[in-house]
Amino acid sequence: MSEEKLETQVEETVETAAEEVVAETEAAAEEVVTEVPAKKQRSRKKKVETQEAKPESEWKEQVVQIRRVTKVVKGGKKLSFRAIVIVGNQKGQVGVGCAKASEVIIAIQKAIADGRKNLITVPIFKTTIPHPITGRSGAGAVMLRPASQGTGIIAGGAVRSVLELAGIENILSKSLGSKSPLNAANATLEALKSLRPFNEVAKKRGLTMAELLN
Repeated sequence: MSEEKLETQVEETVETAAEEVVAETEAAAEEVVTEVPAKKQRSRKKKVETQEAKPESEWKEQVVQIRRVTKVVKGGKKLSFRAIVIVGNQKGQVGVGCAKASEVIIAIQKAIADGRKNLITVPIFKTTIPHPITGRSGAGAVMLRPASQGTGIIAGGAVRSVLELAGIENILSKSLGSKSPLNAANATLEALKSLRPFNEVAKKRGLTMAELLN
């Protein structure tokens, strides 16, 4: 075979190989172009997560007083805030919390935690208290009296907050002595703590409920 024929055959094989390579690269490029927007479209789709609403807590808090207090220390005065918070579930449990902190929000949080630690159970008889009672705290005193249906809560200030969060709906009250909200709240708490339900008194006296109520 002559050299010219060999050269022509080599050129033809090189051209066909080059054409095949070009065709393969074009096909691969078309596949990449068609795949890229599909991936982009998939990436744009975001899953929408539905957040379920959290159930409301049965405990309720009410801030009675926030005061700025000072403490004399070496080198000057240290300023802080004191918060008084009433905590209750309106189902017979209530507590009073008092705490200090350098910030108002932290003081309220600490007072809420303190109130939940000092919860008491209140014996409620037909939306009111079983019997008259007087509670004392420091120089303050609070007098509580049962009331008929429809009377409402006849009280004000910290006394009203304690009675509302305790779940009492009808009651008469009178604040005596000191007008301090902390003293009034603690005196109300002491009065509610001293209440005795009818079944407990009847058991101690050896009577039935009907005999005791008559």
